Amino acid sequence: MAKTAATSRRSPTPATLRTRLESLARNLYWTWDAEMQQLFAGLEPLLWEACRHNPIRLLQQLGADRMAALVADASFLRRLGACERALRDALRAKAWFPRTHRGKAGRLRVAYFCAEYALHESFPQYSGGLGVLAGDHLKSASDLGIPLVGVGLLYRSGYYVQSFAPDGKTVVGTPAYDFTQFPITDTRKHVRVPIGKRFVKARIWQVQVGRVPLYLLDTDVPANARKDRALTHQLYGGDNELRIQQEILLGVGGLLALDKLAIRPTVFHLNEGHAAFCALERLRRAVRQYKSVEKAAKSVRASTVFTTHTPVPAGHDRFSARMMMRYFPNMPRDLKLARADFLAVGQEHPGRKDDPFCMTVLALNLSAHCNGVSKLHGAVSREMWQGLFAEARTVDEVPIGHVTNGIHTRTWLAAEVRPLYDRYLTPTWVGSSPEDDWWRHADRIPASELWRIRSLLRKRLVHFVRRRIVEQRLRAGAPSSAVGDAYGILDENALTVGFARRFATYKRAPLIFRDPDRLETLLCDPQRPVQLLFAGKAHPADQQGQAFAQAIHEYAEQERFRGRVVLLENYDMEIGRLLTAGCDLWLNNPIRPREASGTSGMKPPLHGGLNCSILDGWWPEAYDGTNGWAIAADEGEAATGEALDRRDAEALYRVLTDEIVPCFYDRDSADVPQRWMEMAKRSMQTVCGQFNTHRMLADYVSRYYLPAHGVNA
Repeated sequence: MAKTAATSRRSPTPATLRTRLESLARNLYWTWDAEMQQLFAGLEPLLWEACRHNPIRLLQQLGADRMAALVADASFLRRLGACERALRDALRAKAWFPRTHRGKAGRLRVAYFCAEYALHESFPQYSGGLGVLAGDHLKSASDLGIPLVGVGLLYRSGYYVQSFAPDGKTVVGTPAYDFTQFPITDTRKHVRVPIGKRFVKARIWQVQVGRVPLYLLDTDVPANARKDRALTHQLYGGDNELRIQQEILLGVGGLLALDKLAIRPTVFHLNEGHAAFCALERLRRAVRQYKSVEKAAKSVRASTVFTTHTPVPAGHDRFSARMMMRYFPNMPRDLKLARADFLAVGQEHPGRKDDPFCMTVLALNLSAHCNGVSKLHGAVSREMWQGLFAEARTVDEVPIGHVTNGIHTRTWLAAEVRPLYDRYLTPTWVGSSPEDDWWRHADRIPASELWRIRSLLRKRLVHFVRRRIVEQRLRAGAPSSAVGDAYGILDENALTVGFARRFATYKRAPLIFRDPDRLETLLCDPQRPVQLLFAGKAHPADQQGQAFAQAIHEYAEQERFRGRVVLLENYDMEIGRLLTAGCDLWLNNPIRPREASGTSGMKPPLHGGLNCSILDGWWPEAYDGTNGWAIAADEGEAATGEALDRRDAEALYRVLTDEIVPCFYDRDSADVPQRWMEMAKRSMQTVCGQFNTHRMLADYVSRYYLPAHGVNA
């Protein structure tokens, strides 16, 4: 009898096994655990790829025969048990925050509001860098044990799906996602959100991100009118009318959702201005309590953290006074303010006729703790918003600091490089602290072994790109000869340069093509070839950004660049991971100082890759002359517009031709580029330990969360 019971425990039924696997899939800890990902991939490798690495969707399609085979596979069951224990241990591990801050922090609870979250490509609820940062923020909060909850919206169609017409024009696709294939749980709770003079019902979904719960609101429920069901269909879709309604849902609806869930935050972190209506609603409530708008504002400001992400004017949402009054008709009365005084809370120039209501201004006025996302961006933000702070006699006195962005290391670290880390850097991921810096030991890694991994990652990337281009050409109806040619594009051994990010115009994606003849000479050198990989999306309404993508598409189709320049469709987290791991050089050439931070360049150094960038965003804090390259013009030379592009393109060509290409192809007798590898290890040492979200979250805790909670760090 005992033997039969033991056998039963060792061999679950197919239904029990499916339940265990789904339970593992519904905590997104697996998105940063390589063993769990390998477990899911092994269920059915081809189906795993077809499902875009979505374990829930995979389990829904996994046949009974395969499930029966897994039940009888003792090796698989051991690996499943190990993954279940790993998840349990990770969630129970004594984390950094409880270890170091319990006495000071008391009952700290942070509510983190953001319009988008990039947690994994199988959960497409993001458009770009803001979402990637937010997703990484939640993951590090989980690892570090910081008491934080996320708040956002759940979009039926996510952001748009991008493809290119034969002439390179952007084709916008609008999917309709099946929520049963998402790692979300219906809390069975709803809120009624006041939007203008009507109420909209929103369902509250929960996503579990390690220790951190993320709550997402969805208005696509039968009780709502058709137009209200559509409010959460698209991320950043529609016009200003839709935008203000979505931002009311995020800020006001998010606050109502926390009420419904009986969550009482002590700190509210508004990640970008989209969520600023949260502070306005809190002000309305506080006026009822304090009977004075001045005292109410002081209370709201003290517990609000606001992070601004852009020095570009178009990146700050603005609404007309008429629109604000249509959607907040009773707010002046509730705040005990005249109409003009209410509008002034969000106006850059109060009293000026037709001055719009700016969400960034609203957030700055109602937050005592404000920051940019790099040292340079903090300085730019202080200068940009100095007019709001009458008490600031100089720019330096403007109360906007900075916390430089980072990346969540385990999310972006390629599986192929992990054995190298285990052998030479010996990281201890679970229970790690922000101060832990495995990469300081990078000089222990033999150059030959790091080069072998670099070559492996580049080869993997080349094969991935070939498959993607085949798929793109098949979808576009390309002739069979063009489809066949795609299998031979790129060179597994050539210096591979990556440029992947949002195709905003200030990022200047086509800059390297400014002198096509010179670029052709650089790329097509038979002894020292170079190849360029591009990916990125422009907003559907950004015609100029789409024109940049079209220009690159046209260059990639030219005979002289064919097979050496590639533009990938539908940039997402999967493409981002493969490009940042596989490219030897990461290119970044924005118009300084318009890049607030940027995080994509923080990922290649994890894999022995190097950066070549304008000294903008985070790069001025990292670059030391030995760990990558700066695209730097001659000192004292100032330029704008065409002259600036010409100057920076010349600097880019010069550094590529004179420094980067020779360094990559300067090989020893074993065909290892020793100088390149030394720079790669130096890049690991100077970038990876500092520019990660563990360090970033520690900065938020000490500089903003604890002070906003009322505790000195």
